[in-house]
Amino acid sequence: MGRRLRQIGLCILLGALARPAYALDPILMFLLSAAQEIAVAAARRNAAAPPPLPVPLPSTAYAGTTVEPERLRRLVDECFIYLSEAQRQEIFDSLHVVLMDPRNAAVRASTIDYFVARAVAVREAQQRLSNLNETERERLVAEFRSAVAAMPPDEAEKIAGLLRQHMLPVPHELNAQFLAAISGR
Repeated sequence: MGRRLRQIGLCILLGALARPAYALDPILMFLLSAAQEIAVAAARRNAAAPPPLPVPLPSTAYAGTTVEPERLRRLVDECFIYLSEAQRQEIFDSLHVVLMDPRNAAVRASTIDYFVARAVAVREAQQRLSNLNETERERLVAEFRSAVAAMPPDEAEKIAGLLRQHMLPVPHELNAQFLAAISGR
């Protein structure tokens, strides 16, 4: 019974100390009801409206296209691996200047398409040349040797200069064999 009496006493004490809701400040009651109405209205609006679309980031693409300069830079690096970093940077810089020129706005997309097609063709040619077996490589070097033998000396020297600078899209080993074929002319 003592325990029950203590519980009843605690309830009476807590009831006496607690302020009834009607005794709260009327302005506070007004603010709480306004906050409740705003929360309910926002919940209704969110339930009825579709989720907001993400805000698009500002585009860095070339005007009139969806191609960004960084994508072209990666393409140059992936397709022209036989060139030095400075040579690849020079290709990208030249292409970027052409694409940024407002006078080229009408041909910007077709210029990008043309460049992409050529870059991919260079990459595929280099891959095919890298995958040649020894017999195919020897036959290719023999054909190159006979083609160079039929050229005027100044043209053969221009090709030799390009091979020395590694400007042609051929693997290094094949490049050395082509140089040897020109030298043995």
